[in-house]
Order: sequence, then structure tokens, then C-alpha cells
Amino acid sequence: MRMYDLIMKKRNGGALRREEIEDMISEYTAGRIPDYQMAAMMMAIYFRGMNPEETVALTMAMAHSGDMMDLSKIEGVKVDKHSTGGVGDKTSIALAPMVAACGVKIAKMSGRGLGHTGGTIDKLESFAGFTTGIDSARFVRQVNEVGVAIMGQTADIAPADKKLYALRDVTATVDNMSLIASSIMSKKLASGADAIVLDVKTGSGAFMKTEEDSFALAREMVTLGNMAGRKTIAVVSDMDQPLGYAVGNALEVQEAVETLRGRGPEDFTELCKTLGTYMLIAGGAAADGQEARRKLDRAIEDGSALRKLAEFVEAQGGDPETVYDTSLLPQAEIVEEIISAREGYVTKIDCEEIGICSLLLGGGRETKESEIDLSVGLVLRKKAGDYVAAGEPLATVYANDRQKLGIVKERFLNACHLGDSAPSRKPLIKGVVRE
Repeated sequence: MRMYDLIMKKRNGGALRREEIEDMISEYTAGRIPDYQMAAMMMAIYFRGMNPEETVALTMAMAHSGDMMDLSKIEGVKVDKHSTGGVGDKTSIALAPMVAACGVKIAKMSGRGLGHTGGTIDKLESFAGFTTGIDSARFVRQVNEVGVAIMGQTADIAPADKKLYALRDVTATVDNMSLIASSIMSKKLASGADAIVLDVKTGSGAFMKTEEDSFALAREMVTLGNMAGRKTIAVVSDMDQPLGYAVGNALEVQEAVETLRGRGPEDFTELCKTLGTYMLIAGGAAADGQEARRKLDRAIEDGSALRKLAEFVEAQGGDPETVYDTSLLPQAEIVEEIISAREGYVTKIDCEEIGICSLLLGGGRETKESEIDLSVGLVLRKKAGDYVAAGEPLATVYANDRQKLGIVKERFLNACHLGDSAPSRKPLIKGVVRE
């Protein structure tokens, strides 16, 4: 194989064969293809695109570039869930124990947050002692015994994707649907689950800003998963404003716990139940949506979902008492409200800006080396469509630094838009993409 010939082939609009893609990824991962040639290939793909067969071949080649998790010793169907990232997205913390309490095995690999989106692992570490640094043997054993385990992504999972993404990031070739889909799905397929439910966000706080792009990405990923032999379903959900009310690490954990007690925000609860419905069906625990909903409702009402969260936290070294007493979670020293200067209706919330507010308080990372303050963040008091009177709070800020608090208050007020009439309510669930 000559990389020069492959670049020319793709540049001229040709389709790469599976063997060519496999060799290319293998050689690049091993360091035998230089970055400048792979950058040329990425640019050729960016302009010429990839057909479904090429995209599947690229996805599988990246998935097999490192370790493939062997979950065959886990009894029953293993289900994974992935979100494309958003603000206030603490879904896995409530969803995983809900689904596990209904009898479906959850074997999940998660990452940390970077930029304005939070990471599941960071949030879970709000439970003192909790660790996702577990080996594969312990991971498999825990899924069998507890029904749910979440481990951190390792350097040996899809290393080709890590290397390729870093190159795309600095060569303006990130924004290609096939490359985005193969990047996400290579890690999911390497993680070993039998079925995958995807939560594809759309809106101002999401990676994909338009519904058209979000549905296109959802279709691409569902096609990839199903062609690779994994039952895959995607739910496209709104991220034009934060999910729920809490944005931050410990604050989001507290909201997830309240949701398992049946007292969660309407939108967050609905998303958990929607995703959970498809996970139960994919896992064989429910024949249809009605049965799945009944089981999820019962798991909340009888307390089994909350108990499953405590069991899961304890199994991974965390303090289970924190699940029943969230005052044990990290607490910020400063708690202040952001007051509205006028009356009106909240017409729009710049979702990404709210995520940046949490980051500036210390609740997120600007670089991979940044230290996170688990206690800080914001809790919205009003969301789009709500009426607010002059002097009424728009949000509560949790901080440990008064200078950062002042900056965040100003940014929040610029991000929260008020008008004289209420905007039309947007649906949370935009649609579902299946095979």
C-alpha cells in the first residue's frame, strides 16, 4: 500500500476498499504514516465524503486499533448509552440505576468533561471515594453482581481515534459527518455492549447546532452500529437550554438523586424515561414502550432505582450514605442569587454560555490538566417560557471565589433574555432514529 495512491484515489472521488482503510489506520497508529499525509487524506475525505461501507470500515478499523472489551462473561444483553454532550446533562447518573433496577445490564465507559460540557466521571467523583479506575475483570464482575458499572476510558481503547482526532482538530477537518460518527462509534463498539442507545443533542449548547445536522449524525451512527451487528437507536433531544435546572458537578448529582426520588425536573425526568424505554426494549426487559414505562415508573416509586444507585456507588468505592443524604456532597462556601432587574418572560437562554459560567467558577476544564471544583455551579430558577417578576431570582450561584462570582453574574444576565410575551414551548424530544 502506498499512502500517496490512496490520497489521490480519495481526492479524485474514488471509494477506498476495506483492506486499504484497515492498512491505513494500522500503519498510522503505528507511526509509519506521517501526519502530513494523513492530514491530506482527512482533507480529501472532508471534501469528497465517504460512502456507508467506507465509514463502517473506518469505524471498525479504529475500534480494533486497540483493546476490544470482552463482555461475554456478563450474563444477558449488555446495553450502553452515549450522549453527544450538553449542559446540565447528568442523565447517566439517574438513568443507569433506573434501567439496572428493571433488570437490564449496564456496561458503560464514560469520559471526563472538557470545555462547556460536563463529564459523567467528574460528576460521579462527587461521591467521596468513588473511582472509575477499575480493570476489566472487576468491571465484568460488578455488572454481573450489581447490574451496572461505569469505568473510565483507557488509552488502549480506540487509540487510532485519539491520534486521528488530535490531527483533525488542528487541520480544520473535524466537521465531517462520517468522521464524527466513526469517532464516536469506534469507542462505543470497542466498549463491547450488545446494544447502544444514543442521545444526540441539538441546539445552542450542543455540538450540532441544527436539527438537520443532528438527525444526519443520528442516522449515520445508527447505520454504523447496526451494520457492525449492534442494535442501535438514537434519540434526538433539545439542548437549546440546560437540561434540568442544575449545572455543575455535585449540584447535578443532587438533582439526579432527587429525580430517582420522583422529585426531578420535568424535562430531565422525561429524557431519562424516554432513553430508558429504548434501553429496556433493547435489553429484552420490555416488549413495548408501555411496559417499559411502567417498569421505570415502578423503579422510582418503590425506591429500587435509588437503592441501585447506592449499591453502584458503594461497589465503586463511594460512600452510599451520600445517596440518601446529599448534604454530604461537596458544598460551596458562597451561595448568591442572580436577581432580575425587570419583569417579563424568559424568551431564550444561551445554553453554551451557561456551561461556560460553570466552567469559569471552576466546575469545568479549559484544558485536560485543569483541576475541577466539584462544589461550584449554578441552579436555574427560571427557564425559557417562565414569567419572572422584577426582583425575583433567575438563578442561584454556588462559588468559592468572589471575583469569579462577579464575572459569572454578569455573563449569566447577558445569556438570559427576557421579553414581554412568552415564547412557544419547544419539544424536548425531537425524534427517534432506528434501523
